[in-house]
Amino acid sequence: MEKELESLIANLKKELKECSKEADILNVKSKYVGKKSRITEILASLKDMSVEDKRKYGSLINNTKKEMESIVASTLESLENKVNITFDDTLDYDIENGSLHPVTIVAKEVTDCLKKMGFTVVSGPEMESEYYNFEALNVPKDHPARDMQDTYYLDNGMLLRTQTSDNQIRGMENYGAPLRICAPGRTFRNEDLDANHENTFFQIEGMVIDENISIENLMYVMQELLSEVFKTDLKVRLRPGFFPFTEPSYEMDMSCVICGGKGCPTCKNGGWIELIGCGMVHPNVLRAGGIDPEKYTGFAFGIGLTRLAMMKYKISDIRVLNSGDIRYLKNFDIK
Repeated sequence: MEKELESLIANLKKELKECSKEADILNVKSKYVGKKSRITEILASLKDMSVEDKRKYGSLINNTKKEMESIVASTLESLENKVNITFDDTLDYDIENGSLHPVTIVAKEVTDCLKKMGFTVVSGPEMESEYYNFEALNVPKDHPARDMQDTYYLDNGMLLRTQTSDNQIRGMENYGAPLRICAPGRTFRNEDLDANHENTFFQIEGMVIDENISIENLMYVMQELLSEVFKTDLKVRLRPGFFPFTEPSYEMDMSCVICGGKGCPTCKNGGWIELIGCGMVHPNVLRAGGIDPEKYTGFAFGIGLTRLAMMKYKISDIRVLNSGDIRYLKNFDIK
């Protein structure tokens, strides 16, 4: 055990020495201290060890992971210190017009389309309570679905919302039924960064509640929405999924436009991009919002606006969208 842990640290240091960019360092971090890393596997195996081995190796394993995380942090800090940015205010600079961010463009297209169908655009807080983010959405404290979302919990007892679905409850409380709302906004999850995952990303939540609402209504809205954004017919598929706040639940995927469905790092070589989580609103969620599930039914959907922007503009790496690189982002101007 000791030799393997020493080897992990040595290999981590070796690979970090070869990194010259922040993205390379973050990839190495994901490999060695991420969710699927060997040190995580070793930590998980502690529960199966004998009491004697737990005493012997518990602190050693935890300290090894802390040391590895510290090495990565020091490497990132060293890289930042090497960057020497100077600004000469004696030079003349051309003042260019600004441009909208790709996610902003897509969000406007989506909300414009939904408003034509009678949706009201609403918003909610990014710092959220566990009640609105989880419990009112049929996700109690002991529900396994919470393990699927790596949540940023705050010292004040609140959290950074992991989804825009919190607006479902707030919308029902504020407007009652019938109801048509959409809620674009920023969400946060403690993800390992790669070409398809960021810890800060944008979603839009949609919800319709009325009498005699069915899955056919949901499919119509989704088809109209995607056709409006991409200005063409798209290859999509609907497959069964699981969300605590909908029943039945579905995942809607679209063929990856980056690789034409052949497989690439963006779509994890599968040819498909998971784009929309949707389904019929669970009766427990209707009750939490103060609406009678015996009288009303509804559907809800959540679209990843960041991922939608990637597909629309064929951006292969999600990290570009949060980079703030004006040279790149100004290519997506809108008039």
